[in-house]
Amino acid sequence: MTEESIKIEREAGFQVFILNRPDKLNAFNADMNRALKSAFEAAAVDEECRAVLLTGAGRAFCAGQDLGDRDVSKMDGPPDLGETIETLYNPLIRTIRAMEKPVVCAVNGVAAGAGANIALACDIVLAAQSAKFIQAFCKLGLVPDSGGTWSLPRLIGEARAKALALTGIPVTAAQAADWGLIWQTVADDALMSEARTLVEGFAQAPTIGLGLTKRAIQAAATNSLDQQLDLERDLQREAGQTPDYAEGVSAFLNKRAPNFSGRKA
Repeated sequence: MTEESIKIEREAGFQVFILNRPDKLNAFNADMNRALKSAFEAAAVDEECRAVLLTGAGRAFCAGQDLGDRDVSKMDGPPDLGETIETLYNPLIRTIRAMEKPVVCAVNGVAAGAGANIALACDIVLAAQSAKFIQAFCKLGLVPDSGGTWSLPRLIGEARAKALALTGIPVTAAQAADWGLIWQTVADDALMSEARTLVEGFAQAPTIGLGLTKRAIQAAATNSLDQQLDLERDLQREAGQTPDYAEGVSAFLNKRAPNFSGRKA
């Protein structure tokens, strides 16, 4: 993994991933895309890591794809953007969504194009008051990717999703929170402290139960009620067999703070 494009800070119980191309507004090139996916994959199997915080260095969260890498004037012919999506962005989105640990995103500035949709793939999104979300694809004759056409209508409805995707109008952090596009907005100078407080709490939480909860909620988008009820039964059975359930019950009955391990055994 290249340290230049992604910075990783390892804290007690969680990790912080920092998109680190501030001179390019943290726009993605292939190296940064692969490095971020590798970081998530490693954190997913690291028992010492119970949550992840994703943010950007400098004045932007992420400007999307680095268009300098996809400049048609410097190529023999048009690029195969479908291959870019298939080999880089789709695997990254799938990795974030499949990770059975909380993923918090702290949007510290502009989140445009794929940058916006990668943020929306995370479980909880906090945004600085100065942040903006922009579906910039229409300005380039492109289709929203990185899960944008899936997440936008589910989060804010078809009417708003179409308006944002077809116009590319920026959405302020406050408007995004009002619409339910993100969890909440905070003052610029409080963003990282609020985000860190959140992941510090997750680092002491019953990790397995949170991961199963994430799985259930994500499945609800395509399940029938009967399928979802069956899934809840199966996941609750699994959760009830964890040491954290026993610890949670014991702590409740003895009126003390729980000491969750976040492990299956």
